[in-house]
Amino acid sequence: MRLSTRIALAVGCTVPLLVAASGWLLLHLVARDLHRVEDDHLRRRAAAVAPDARALLRATRNGRPKAADTRERHLFSSALDVGVRVLAPDATFSGGPQPDPSVRLPDQASRPVTVRAGGRSWRALSRPLKGPDASGTLWVFSPDTADRAQLRAVRRRVVLTALFAAPLSGLLAWGLAGGASAPLRRLTRRTAGLDPRTSAARLEHRPTGVTEVDELAATVRTVLARYDEQAARTAEALDTARSFSSAAAHELRTPLMSMGTNLDILACHPGLPEPDRTEVLTDLRREHARLLGLLVMLRELGRGDLVEAEALRAVDVSEVADAAVAEARRRAPDAEITLDAPPGPAVHGWEPGLRLLLDNLLGNALAHGRDADGRIRVAVGVHGAGDQVVITVDDRGPGVPPEARERVFERFQRGPDSAGSGLGLTLVAQQTALHRGSVTVTDGPGGTGARFEVRLPSGGGELPGRRDWLIGTAGTNRSQSFPKDRP
Repeated sequence: MRLSTRIALAVGCTVPLLVAASGWLLLHLVARDLHRVEDDHLRRRAAAVAPDARALLRATRNGRPKAADTRERHLFSSALDVGVRVLAPDATFSGGPQPDPSVRLPDQASRPVTVRAGGRSWRALSRPLKGPDASGTLWVFSPDTADRAQLRAVRRRVVLTALFAAPLSGLLAWGLAGGASAPLRRLTRRTAGLDPRTSAARLEHRPTGVTEVDELAATVRTVLARYDEQAARTAEALDTARSFSSAAAHELRTPLMSMGTNLDILACHPGLPEPDRTEVLTDLRREHARLLGLLVMLRELGRGDLVEAEALRAVDVSEVADAAVAEARRRAPDAEITLDAPPGPAVHGWEPGLRLLLDNLLGNALAHGRDADGRIRVAVGVHGAGDQVVITVDDRGPGVPPEARERVFERFQRGPDSAGSGLGLTLVAQQTALHRGSVTVTDGPGGTGARFEVRLPSGGGELPGRRDWLIGTAGTNRSQSFPKDRP
């Protein structure tokens, strides 16, 4: 059922009820006012004729018929337009308009009451007549004008008005509602052809001045925008899954072939000498570790590409660095790892991503940071610098040549003697970009080794519009920040 029809029916049912209720209230108030006027008139007439009624009772009791007739005429003359009835123990005198004597009256009516007889109604008032030589009851009557034909005609007119108000008000409400709902119908027509699955067209809405329609249009635009956002995120997730499988298939081919060759050697040469057998098993373990590390890194890249803004919160970077250093010390007990991280520096970020960043920087330093004496010494620092938090990781290894400092963050870039996956520093670059920061690699303190420096803004910010580190490669200039979307 259309909205205009619903409004018309509602108004068509409500208006007659309101008319009837208003008419009933009006009639009730008018009748009460008429009763009040009549009752005041009865009280005045009762007070005026009471002395003549008492004189009539005395004359009757004393046996004076002529005097009684005279008093009765005086009584009816003073009553004027009201009916009078005097009830004595042995006689009744009545005159003027009043109910039939057969109509039963109340025992007493010190306040005006309504008496009905023969299709008519009367207002009646009684007054007791008491004296030393006479007693009785005086009744005065007046036709009940509140029940006259005029009021009955008004009642009929109210009923007829209510009956006519139903269709008229319904038609008027239908017309007004049809005009008021026209912007809603236009909005319906514009949105009916929108299909976000097949078309990029979106709702164009100009304010109509109707608050509800404008709010509905804004809600539709919001829903479509959220659909677009979720569709984009779903497409990114599919791209990430495809890239994961593609990268895994490409990078796992060589270690899997090597493992297959070693397994063939073990299967075809059961009497292989122990030194050769040990060498083959060592190769198998190394390739297995490489495969496992590669899969873990690819998974972490995928997580970074798909993280949502809701996962970001205030993170104490010093606490994250302390946990990462403790884990690195456990993995490499012979390494000397120092931490300079006073409490306080915090960023609005993704805590698992920041931990991943520090773990990979430490893992890179432990893998490539041996000095000429074969010792591993790594220094980690976290401190605030204005509106930024600076993370530094220094080692005493051979360092990174200037011409290679751009490429080390690209996917699958490994050093000559590296047994890693080539994704550790790519993860560092990804998380830096995710947090709108910058990462650089320079010579270490004193010109020895390498220093990786990450600068992260301490305030909150939006996530990058595109995150395709698993799909593409790392950016081209790591000394700059990553606020812009990568191609």
